[in-house]
Amino acid sequence: MAGNVNHEYHILEPDIWPLIGSISALTFTSGMVLFMNDMSSAHLVLGLGVAGLIATFFSWFSNIVKEAERGDHTPIVQLHMRYGMILFIASEVMFFVGWFWSWFDFSLFPSELSEVIGGQFPPKAIEAVMDPFSLPLLNTLILLCSGTTVTWAHHCLIHGDRDGLKKGLWLTILLGALFTAIQAYEYAHAPFAFGGNTYSSAFYMATGFHGFHVLVGTIFLIVCLVRTYKGHFTPRQHFGFEAAAWYWHFVDVVWLFLFVTVYVWGGWGAPIH
Repeated sequence: MAGNVNHEYHILEPDIWPLIGSISALTFTSGMVLFMNDMSSAHLVLGLGVAGLIATFFSWFSNIVKEAERGDHTPIVQLHMRYGMILFIASEVMFFVGWFWSWFDFSLFPSELSEVIGGQFPPKAIEAVMDPFSLPLLNTLILLCSGTTVTWAHHCLIHGDRDGLKKGLWLTILLGALFTAIQAYEYAHAPFAFGGNTYSSAFYMATGFHGFHVLVGTIFLIVCLVRTYKGHFTPRQHFGFEAAAWYWHFVDVVWLFLFVTVYVWGGWGAPIH
């Protein structure tokens, strides 16, 4: 039994980067507070925080990859990493719950904000909303297709098909980039600007943060693609890819909720741009 315990658990060399990452995150948030209050030292503090976070991303994640390739990620370690990823995605879910909560609050109870939005939703200041069955529907189909291609890539990885893995990742990354480009075009031609009323503010914050998550997920998949070309991942050990796939499916599901509640239901009855 002792031998099995030693096989499943062993001490790694101490890593300073988690501590640096925590300090950098605190520095970054402090810099944001200073920036919002127009303090003179805001840019310096904010810059140090961003630099520390970027350095942590490259160094700490690189060390984790090296640990995986050395065989340090035993089945028990992989299980605990999965728990960590599940908790991370759960925290992201609660992040979006806040935006959906505000959206439903504004739309279901417009009379409470009658002085601001005229007792209706979308507010009177919104002359037209986006056509949900134009670019938003196209982006929905793109993300659904990307969910299919990343699942195909995962299937190929499990069955040892490296060529299929590469093709699936390439297609998913290209679809993610296409989604981002279309959303940027949509923002550039939107009939309303950010801020000024509850509809536009909630719209851009919810869809914009989702777009940011698509960008992060695309980078995540690009890292997996580079690792694939380097010969990383095996059918038994591929947590890095699995985490990226989970994150991508989470992004897909959030978009489906956004499409239905924000684009279709949220602008129902309003003039179409």
